Formats: sequence, structure tokens, C-alpha cells
Amino acid sequence: MSSSADQQQPEQASTSASAEAPAAETAGSSSAAKTEPELPPLSPQEFRAYNRLAETMEYFHDHFRKSWKLLYTAASTGKRPAGMTLKQFLDEGLSLVRYLETHHGIEESYFFPLLARKMPEFRAGKGKGAAELLQQHRQIHAGMDVFEEYLRKCRSGETELELSVMKEKMDLWGEVLLKHLDQEVQTLGAENMRKYWTIAEIRQIPI
Repeated sequence: MSSSADQQQPEQASTSASAEAPAAETAGSSSAAKTEPELPPLSPQEFRAYNRLAETMEYFHDHFRKSWKLLYTAASTGKRPAGMTLKQFLDEGLSLVRYLETHHGIEESYFFPLLARKMPEFRAGKGKGAAELLQQHRQIHAGMDVFEEYLRKCRSGETELELSVMKEKMDLWGEVLLKHLDQEVQTLGAENMRKYWTIAEIRQIPI
């Protein structure tokens, strides 16, 4: 027959092990938190210098958002903007496509490769090997091509514009477009850029 002291041993061992587990987790969490050193606060002047690219990019992106909102509001409500002819409305959509194509072409040819020297967020690659921002470009253009084709058919008279159909075409790429416009600016923001570049280097980056 086992004594009462023997019967208590497994319970004590279990209690000891469970007490050690949170301690180990805490140590692991503390170690993970220390992987990225805390940087000192930026002065207003330093913030402006580091945030220059984000501010410039936001200027372009704000134009895209306004154009998208005008088009999508019309497509969602079934009403074109007051005072805008059908031709003007279709041209607004085609202009958005053209500007986005040009904007992304410049980014991928010149701007992103320069940033990718230090920033993995802008590195090119095949398929999912590319950075998320570049994958978003591909997703945007896949839907935008369908949208453009529809508008061109409406513009030529081959197809009559139906705003409900236009909305369907915009829904193919709207979510990823709006996410991309925000995410790209955030990635170029001061707090992220300071991790990779000096102020002198930032000032040399053309945009």
C-alpha cells in the first residue's frame, strides 16, 4: 500500500511543471519583444525628413481615391454625377486606369528597385516570392483590365453602359486597390523608413 506522501508526489510535480511553463513563456515573449530595438523619438524636423516620400505618395494616392469614389458612388447608386455627360464619365474611368498604369509602371521600374536595396517590402520576385505590395499590383491590374475593357466597349458604342455591371467590374479590384493605397503610404512612413535609411539617404531618393 502507498503512503499518503507518495500519493501527493505526482500532484506536486504537476503543479511545479505548470508553474514553470508560464515562466518559460514569459521569457520567450520577452526575448521576442527585444528582437527589434526601441528607437528614440524623432524631432519634428526628423519626422518631416523621413516622412517626405509618404507625403508625396499620399498626394498621388489621394487623387486615385477621389476618382475611384466618384465612379464607385455612381455605380452603386445607379446615378451619374450631376452635370457629367456619359462620355465624360467613361473618360473619367479610363483616365483612372491610365494614371494607375503609369504610376505603377514608374514604381516598378525605378522607385521600388531603389527601395528594395534595403527594404524587403519592395522586393520583386515571381508569384508569391514578390513582396506583398507588388503582388497587390498584379491583383489590381487583373481586375482593372476587365474594368477597362468594359468601359472601352461602352465608349465605342459596342455595349450600353449599365452602372450595376460597372459596379461588378469595380468590385473585382476595389478592395485590394484601396488597401494598397493605404499600405504603401504607411510603409513609406517615417517610423518605418528610419529603420532602413539615414536622413541623408532619404533626401537622395527621387520621387
